[in-house]
Amino acid sequence: MRSIPTKLLGSAAVIFDEQGRVLLVKHSYGRLNRELPGGRGEESESIAATAVQEVREETGLEVRAEALTGIYYQPWQDMHHFVFRCVRENPAATPRPDAHEITDCGYWPPEDLPRPISDFTVRRIGDALSGASSSILPVAVTPPQWLE
Repeated sequence: MRSIPTKLLGSAAVIFDEQGRVLLVKHSYGRLNRELPGGRGEESESIAATAVQEVREETGLEVRAEALTGIYYQPWQDMHHFVFRCVRENPAATPRPDAHEITDCGYWPPEDLPRPISDFTVRRIGDALSGASSSILPVAVTPPQWLE
């Protein structure tokens, strides 16, 4: 019997507020960096549902996926990242960190993102802003470079 290869899948959400600022979370581990809300997919969960669930877990916000804005492949991890533009179900809701993995969350102007942040995160935000999602194919990316 031939084994079926297992690919790692993850997804992230790009969420803009009324002022055009992007929601970022701050991790409690690693580089303590700012990042898009997201994480690895679970069994029996669509990749879009992963983005929605991760936002709920990390920030308490209820969102819905509106559009796929990018697919990225990290060959050194054999992992695909799917990024969705999401909208808040309640625009008045305030994000709150989960206090376990996330120590802070808030909105930032795309032209003035906080540090530390990876170039990969900056790229995904830029791709979501460009709106060029009509013919998305996976894009191979290099290991992230940290912007301090």
